[in-house]
Amino acid sequence: MCCETNRRFLLLYASQKGQAKAIAEEICQQATERGFRADIHCISESDKYNLNREKDPVVIVTSTTGDGEPPDTALKFVKEINDRTLPQSHFSHLRYGLLGLGDSEYTFFCNGGKLLDKRFRELGAQRFYETGLADDAVGLELVVEPWIAGLWAALSQEFASRKEEPAYRDKTASLTASIGCKIEHLTLDDLAVQNGVFSENEGKATPGPPIQDSQPSLSRSVPPLSQSALNVPALPVEYLEMELQENIGQESSPMEDSLPLISEGPLVQVPVSRAVQLTRDDAAKTILLLELDISETTFSYQPGDAFNVICPNYASEVDELLHLLGLSEKKEHLVCLKVKPGTKKKGADVPGYIPEKSSVNFILTWCLEIRAVPKKAFLRSLVEYTADTGAKRRLQELCSKQGASDYNAFVRDAGVCLLDLLRAFPACKPPLSLLIEHLPKLQARPYSAASSSLFQPGKMSFVFNVLEFPSHLGEQRRGVCTGWLAEQVVPLLQSNTENQTPFRPKITISSRRVNTFHLPDDPSVPLLMVGPGTGIAPFVGFLQHREKLREDRKGSAFGETWLFFGCRSEAKDYLFQEELQRFVENGTLTHLKVCFSRDPPPPAHPAAPKYVQDHLRLCSKDVIRILLEERGCLYVCGDAKNMAKDVNDTLVNILITERGGDKLGALKTLATLRDEKRYLQDIWA
Repeated sequence: MCCETNRRFLLLYASQKGQAKAIAEEICQQATERGFRADIHCISESDKYNLNREKDPVVIVTSTTGDGEPPDTALKFVKEINDRTLPQSHFSHLRYGLLGLGDSEYTFFCNGGKLLDKRFRELGAQRFYETGLADDAVGLELVVEPWIAGLWAALSQEFASRKEEPAYRDKTASLTASIGCKIEHLTLDDLAVQNGVFSENEGKATPGPPIQDSQPSLSRSVPPLSQSALNVPALPVEYLEMELQENIGQESSPMEDSLPLISEGPLVQVPVSRAVQLTRDDAAKTILLLELDISETTFSYQPGDAFNVICPNYASEVDELLHLLGLSEKKEHLVCLKVKPGTKKKGADVPGYIPEKSSVNFILTWCLEIRAVPKKAFLRSLVEYTADTGAKRRLQELCSKQGASDYNAFVRDAGVCLLDLLRAFPACKPPLSLLIEHLPKLQARPYSAASSSLFQPGKMSFVFNVLEFPSHLGEQRRGVCTGWLAEQVVPLLQSNTENQTPFRPKITISSRRVNTFHLPDDPSVPLLMVGPGTGIAPFVGFLQHREKLREDRKGSAFGETWLFFGCRSEAKDYLFQEELQRFVENGTLTHLKVCFSRDPPPPAHPAAPKYVQDHLRLCSKDVIRILLEERGCLYVCGDAKNMAKDVNDTLVNILITERGGDKLGALKTLATLRDEKRYLQDIWA
């Protein structure tokens, strides 16, 4: 169907890691197939669109990053629309639909989208399609796919309403609002029912042959799915041409020259001057402290700052990928990429994080997130490069609407990556260009500084758990960055016991753009710090800083400092025990509240606290006094999935118990503390 010029809509995306951009591009592709014209732009490209004069519908796709913040690409836009001098009718001419991406394991679920949605409405804009909030914790596609499917009816009604009387517009607005309400609250339990609302045949696959095996797996399905007709996604447009050139007598893409292209900011290469294992060998997790020597650089930081570590993919995984893709003999060939002439993909371009004339090996090692869980669009593309009929059928099932539960079970929830797919489907041989089109950029990994430059000039320490987890087949894997870091510092760890002077490995770091997890400027402000496990890291820096300030400013007033720390076992993983005791003894740390969740309670205290939130409850009167009467600050660092939520719930209960009122009032109090930057979180999933 040809696009009609009067069916244009403005499509904006705000993406941090590429998810929102990929979804916007999918909307753009489907728009063309349905007779619409999507004018797609990153929200940061303000020179290419003008909302103040926009007459057509606006569709926005935005992710959330950090502590509920909009993505970096949207920061300037958000600052502009948050100008409180703007009139309430500033966007009254706009009709919009918004899709927010988030993760409910974080406290501020989809907050980037919610902030935009709220501000648009405050400025007079009206929705033509109800907001969708997609949750990465259960699968973005559970909301994204039906939201996109419902978008076309909403857009059609919006365009039709512009030709009819106002009553028609009221009727269609009501209809699209009811559609959107269903979308926003989709769950795993009602997916089957809700998907029926938006079922569209975008391409059918014929039923496969009966399979006798009763247990499905990544590569095998069973009835009824194996015998069902399938609704598979449209084939994504391939937009890159690739040529491999033999590399004769020249070094291809030296790392120091190419890494700036794949990073977010200025890079600094620094040696690791010290490495210490903080846990006992028989602890549940291996936790390491690394000290970086930044004395020869201009890199600076404050206690509480986070920074990025630039890390590669595992060499063994890259080598196996090269083998499975038939590229082992060409791994040092130079890759020349260009956009296919006449491509129908809007805004198609060679990714900026792929340096020109990089080697095949460099791209797979430093540029692409090869551990990323493949999206359904990628699975659909892989069908075209799979020779085996049975494998084709299974890939179709995994990306189909009928195979949604199998996709969740055997791909998404199992953490399957490209390497797992190619092992499971050996007849699948995609070109490298397809991987570049579908795999996201290899992201730098953020870590919190666990030191103070005032206390340790020229040094910066950080702490991490060496992440270990099983693959979908039970094969033990390590985290991309934590495993790599652990390998780099093996000589340093060995030298601690052998009294050797080892070679100091170097790693590449960069500063993070937005850091707000800082000490108050006034040292008399009291502090509450909650940090179980490696969440203690920034608080060690806080306390080092306070200790040095107390030495340098004798006679000055310093507020109380409370630390709530928890770990599994006092003997195995009590991090920084000696240093914390020193802080207590010299008065830097006023109150240390420690608990051990796996140790049996002492006989004299059978109800001893097991978790940090238990200690918070026991100290509820002091918590209220410090936060509400003395205007102190509360810092929470650590796991977002359980700990941060439990701490927040505990604070709500403390407020209700100590101050009266209801849950809504308590939540408003906490929201005020956040707005005043007195309740700060540094959390991760």
